[in-house]
Amino acid sequence: MKEDRKSEAIRWLTQAEEEFKDASDLMKAGRFYLSLFLCQQSAEKALKAFIYLKEEEPIFSHSVAELLNIAISLDAEFKPLKGAKRLDDYYIPTRYPNGLPGEIPAKYYDDKEEVQKALALSEQIIKLARKKIVKT
Repeated sequence: MKEDRKSEAIRWLTQAEEEFKDASDLMKAGRFYLSLFLCQQSAEKALKAFIYLKEEEPIFSHSVAELLNIAISLDAEFKPLKGAKRLDDYYIPTRYPNGLPGEIPAKYYDDKEEVQKALALSEQIIKLARKKIVKT
């Protein structure tokens, strides 16, 4: 049973890492809104990977903040990453014009530094999740 959980965790972690690479590539291409969305997605999937390693139940939340709270309850080493809850701000408004009053995501998100910060938060979560999953 534990091997099944590890296998599922690795599947989710691998997808998180792929999306992180895409987020990085999109930042370089100046597609900041998509990069920010994929930062949120990669962090979400990395946290789910870790949680799947520990628990068998499917996780229906898409909130990095909520998933971080679950991860922290399972392993306190995730606590310093609480600031990554900021990634939730990129889940909806980066994709839908009605998430931004009078703007569209493709034009609104134009700050490379914001994307670099989001990439750093995602990367920290992915690295810690990888460390926890690989050592098991």
